[in-house]
Amino acid sequence: MARKTKAEAELTRLGIIDAARAVFYARGVSRTSLEEIARAAGVTRGAVYWHFKGKTDLFYAMREQGRQAFKVAIDRELADLSIPDPLAAIERALHTVIELLRTDAKGRQTLEIMVMRCEYVDEFAHVLQCLADSHEDLLQKLRGQYARAAELGQLNARLQAQPLAMETLVFLLGMVQRWLGDKTVRDSPIWADVIHAHVESKRAA
Repeated sequence: MARKTKAEAELTRLGIIDAARAVFYARGVSRTSLEEIARAAGVTRGAVYWHFKGKTDLFYAMREQGRQAFKVAIDRELADLSIPDPLAAIERALHTVIELLRTDAKGRQTLEIMVMRCEYVDEFAHVLQCLADSHEDLLQKLRGQYARAAELGQLNARLQAQPLAMETLVFLLGMVQRWLGDKTVRDSPIWADVIHAHVESKRAA
């Protein structure tokens, strides 16, 4: 049998990630075996191990693929520290997350797996800390925008950038968990009001 080209190997790898996402979503991470993922992907267990060290490595790959659209969209709003209204940029970034939850099926499923279908014990015990560490980049971008708002006189003078960045990160994580956990509120117009209230409460009078 001829060896696969790099392009074919990458297609196989992406197919395994898609299969893992589907099986993780249906069965939960802890109840899913690599054999089940291989069957769903239409490959051998050896093929899975060719591309991934194990289930944890595959989970990370799925996570990175699923969060990419969210990361790009948030970076687009928050990376530029020269924008005239940093608080509006933060508000747009939060709206973007809700919009992607509604429209990006792979991203939504990935987040739902991470939040609601994975037990962070045994081989996944260290994953939780890695997930927490990954929030640092977003925290820094939020901190930068709040600090910029303070420089422009747009931030309530009693507030400071560092705790505000942490507050908004916690707000975002809670918002995502609420959206994923309660299908009855997914299409509610209340999200726009909640996001606006969160950000505007920090603006100078």
